[in-house]
Amino acid sequence: MDQLNNYADSRLIRGCIYCGGPAETRDHVPSKCLLEAPYPTNLPVVGCCSTCNQGFSIDEEYFACLIESARCGSTDPTKIIRPSVARKMEKSSALRKRIEDSRTIADGISGFVPEMERVQNVMFKLARGHAAFELSLICGDTPDHFWCGTLSSLPPENHDIFNSVHFQEVLGEVGSRNQQRLMVIQMPIHSQNGEMHNVGMLINDWVDVQDNNYRYIAIDDMGVVIIRIVIAEFFACEVVWGILEDETQS
Repeated sequence: MDQLNNYADSRLIRGCIYCGGPAETRDHVPSKCLLEAPYPTNLPVVGCCSTCNQGFSIDEEYFACLIESARCGSTDPTKIIRPSVARKMEKSSALRKRIEDSRTIADGISGFVPEMERVQNVMFKLARGHAAFELSLICGDTPDHFWCGTLSSLPPENHDIFNSVHFQEVLGEVGSRNQQRLMVIQMPIHSQNGEMHNVGMLINDWVDVQDNNYRYIAIDDMGVVIIRIVIAEFFACEVVWGILEDETQS
């Protein structure tokens, strides 16, 4: 990832971004359990307290193992693609059994029933981390919209919207990393009289943290904050603060 300094007002992000307490440590967003070594350089980090940093770890470990088991269709460590997850499943028979016990079969297709409270806990944590790091925003309130599921479960029209770049209408926090990432492109537009004009547009694109393992896009536009995340090109989520127009919802 590109190393970008944050030039937004330093008073916007203070203390633990999750609970507001003192920032005694730093937290990687995304968590390293969702990535594979060698880890990318310049991983995003945010300030957090020790309690929050430790409090998420159990749910994050469960989440990483659940996603990989669902992706591979098995909790057998020998069938798990990601080496780090295979090692966790080998070491923790209790965790493997917990996930295996959630297996379900519908119409001949095997799957796993997630513990949604734990999944939501992890996704909200990641979304808040990206909002703080990229947008210089603290999103402590309960999100107004949340969706998660397999990327393939999205209908084609929603799939295209979800994966597309965002055309920025209103600039977010001046100096934020997100604002620095915006790209200006020229697009040919037909006027009402049929003439062609080149119009400059701001593009907010996805950030690839690690190829095929983790990518995200952070959007702050027209009073709405949208965080979209794709893990292992298999699992996706969308977390929104603000009123999201129907046609853009997943």
